[in-house]
Amino acid sequence: MIGVFHPGTSLVHRTPALAKLGLLAVLVTAVALVPSLAWLGAASVVVVLLFVLARVPFALAWRQVVPILWVLAFAVPVQVLFGGWEAAAIMAVRLVIAVALAALYTLTTPVSATLDAMQALLRPFRRWIDPDRIGLALALTIRCVPLLADLVREVMEARKARGAEGSILALAVPVIVRALRTAEHLGEALTARGFDD
Repeated sequence: MIGVFHPGTSLVHRTPALAKLGLLAVLVTAVALVPSLAWLGAASVVVVLLFVLARVPFALAWRQVVPILWVLAFAVPVQVLFGGWEAAAIMAVRLVIAVALAALYTLTTPVSATLDAMQALLRPFRRWIDPDRIGLALALTIRCVPLLADLVREVMEARKARGAEGSILALAVPVIVRALRTAEHLGEALTARGFDD
C-alpha cells in the first residue's frame, strides 16, 4: 500500500493532505469505537462511495485490501472460538474498513503532500523537534519499504535461477547483507549532502 499513488482530479484527490489525515484519524477512531455490525455496514457503504467518488479502479482498490484478508483468514476463526461469531465479524469489518481508508488516502495523496502535511503538523513543536528532519525520516521510511520488498524479490529470483532451495536463513542472510550495503550507501549520500549534523 505504501507509496502507491493513483493520479486523478476527483474531489478526494483535490482535498488537502492535512484535511485527509485528520479525516482518516477521525474515521478510523469512530470505526474502532462502533460496537454494532449495522453501523459498521453503513460505514462500509460510505467507504465504497468514497472509492467511487475518487474514481479508483476496482482492481487497484481490491489489491490494497487483499493482504488483510490473509490475516483475517487466521484471526477470524480464533476470534470465533474465543469471542463468538459477532465479535469476530465486528473485528474483521473494522480491520477491512481501516485498511481500506488508509489505502484510499495513499491512492489519492502523493508522498510529497503527506510529508508537507506532517511538517505543517509538527511546526508548532519546532522548539523541541525538527520538522524537516522528521519529514526526511518519514520520506526515507516510505521509500525504503518498497526498496526492501524489491531486495527480497531479487534475492528470491536469483535463488530460483540457480535452482537453490533452502531455509529461511539462506534467504535472510543475503537480504540483510544487501539491505545493510544499501543503508551504508544511503548514509554516505546523506552525509555528502550535509545531513550528518
